Amino acid sequence: MSEREDRSRLSEIMQVLRRYRITKGITPVKVREILEELGPTYVKLGQILSIRTDLISSEYCKELQKLRSQVSPMPYDEVRAVLYEAYKKDPEDVFASIVKTPIGSASIAQVHEAFLKSGEHVVLKVQRRGIYGTMERDVAMMQRMLRFVPPALKGFVDLERVISEFWSAAKEEMDFLLEAANMKTFSKNNENVVFVASPKLYSELTTAQVLVMEYIDGYSVSDTHTLEQEGYDLVEIGEKLADNYVRQIMQDGFFHADPHPGNLRIRGGKIVWLDMGMMGRLTPRDKSLIAKAVKAIARGNNSELVDVILALGIFHGKPNRIRLYTDIEGLMTRYGTLDIGSIDIAALLTELIEIMSANELAMPAQLTLLARGMTTIEGVIADLSPQVNIVEVASGRISASFWENVNWKEELKNEGSQLYRSINRAMDIPVLMADLLQSYRNNETRIKLDLHATEDLSQMLEKLVSKMVMGLVIAALLLASSILCTTQMQPHLFGIPALGFLGYIMALGLAGYLVWEHFKNKNK
Repeated sequence: MSEREDRSRLSEIMQVLRRYRITKGITPVKVREILEELGPTYVKLGQILSIRTDLISSEYCKELQKLRSQVSPMPYDEVRAVLYEAYKKDPEDVFASIVKTPIGSASIAQVHEAFLKSGEHVVLKVQRRGIYGTMERDVAMMQRMLRFVPPALKGFVDLERVISEFWSAAKEEMDFLLEAANMKTFSKNNENVVFVASPKLYSELTTAQVLVMEYIDGYSVSDTHTLEQEGYDLVEIGEKLADNYVRQIMQDGFFHADPHPGNLRIRGGKIVWLDMGMMGRLTPRDKSLIAKAVKAIARGNNSELVDVILALGIFHGKPNRIRLYTDIEGLMTRYGTLDIGSIDIAALLTELIEIMSANELAMPAQLTLLARGMTTIEGVIADLSPQVNIVEVASGRISASFWENVNWKEELKNEGSQLYRSINRAMDIPVLMADLLQSYRNNETRIKLDLHATEDLSQMLEKLVSKMVMGLVIAALLLASSILCTTQMQPHLFGIPALGFLGYIMALGLAGYLVWEHFKNKNK
């Protein structure tokens, strides 16, 4: 993009922002409409933001989810050009036929049906021509525009972090080889699950800009009427869907991060998962900390849960453990009496994210994806078969996974070490008490206190100290003035040294102010 085009695009963006009067304030609907008007790059930005409840509030996330609507498709001539660049030959030499009208069009790619020379029915996911360069220039422009953003919008969200994370996610999504790798991993993880399938990948025809996979017909999970007509048991589908999603999280640590109805189909008695462009990954540490959080809640252990949150969080400032502990108490009230297998992980993670955000802590992106994915799948199952409770279905697998994944040797070793340390510390108590008493007798005792006051108490103490200081100043003025009156210091005023007279006036004025403050506060 030339400098002239760059200025033109910047002018266009500023006109849109002025038209929506963002300096007067913003709303979720206004943000969505602005992103839609600014084009594909900004639509993708909104789509990624819609799952980041740790970056923006839930009301904005819900509104931005409406950005899933399709965008205008690119002409088939451009599709053909992308295919030619990918294969270095005419598409007609690779495919028997390609349906020119796309079956779906999004901000980064669009999808066409096609047939291979062997007759197999496939789907081509074709990247928009030049989309990488367009997004790269738009992101660079966003970063330059940050200094022009009004304070009202800066207070809405950490824009620098949003743009950085958006660009990282967008670059991954634009590399279809990564999505192909996700498909292979998902297929391998579920190869022994008889009721789960995913599209066959044609690796030899897949490139960074073109993804070729099996065409999936079947029925959408949201088409409950047709499913029932075809003899499917909706309750069974709901139970199996819940069980498989929990398995992806608890066992594989590799889960579908966007399980909305458009990415789930029923074919041949199997649940088929589509679109592996956005997948979540949990490290062993993530899973361990989540398990510790669940156990801490089940045990009602506030301190342990605070430790887990501090271990999970990304700090924006110095954490206030006292405030965090107070916020956790409310969480414990709702979840502390539940069994370990009955805790709603989606709701729990969502509330944890809100607590962390209120305490200036950010949750890692993967755990935010998990919370978003769990919430989405719960909604899908609720619409599919309302009588299915995902928590009840998942509780058995959660509990089983918990016991199966326990390394008893390691657990016994850890518990034994803790017991050994506890016994050693207990044996030291008499010696420590003797040392403390001896220090007390020798006047060497030092006690360090870390006091935390509420805002009201802090204000009261501040006023009290200021009045005490003012009282000392009045007393000092009166004493100094009285001493001056015993001298022959010149000049005199009303028969006494002028400086002493001035001290009396100042003391009287300060005393009058204190009396006025006292009655004013008393009347309140």
